[in-house]
Amino acid sequence: MINKGTIALALLLGAGVGVLLAPQKGSVTRDRLKNEGKDIKDQITTDFREVKEDLSKAAVSGKAKLKEEFKDIASKTSYKTEQAITFLEKQLAVLKEKNKTLQKAT
Repeated sequence: MINKGTIALALLLGAGVGVLLAPQKGSVTRDRLKNEGKDIKDQITTDFREVKEDLSKAAVSGKAKLKEEFKDIASKTSYKTEQAITFLEKQLAVLKEKNKTLQKAT
């Protein structure tokens, strides 16, 4: 894929060579250069606007993907936390039973 900057540079060089080789009056040549310069400036402005929009879309997409991945991580973490709590509850029940055998009957 050709870079938009490369296209703009090629247009600028082509316009410059074309103007230099054209057998016209100086005023006509200056007007052509001015018009072609304006066209190139407009094209570059449009290209930069498109790049900015693409980057903005990518940032939004990345943000949405990050949020989704965070939800997945939070969900997985919640399940692991639940497993840890269940394990600790079982261990606590075992400890309570052992503790009961150590208590003196009153």
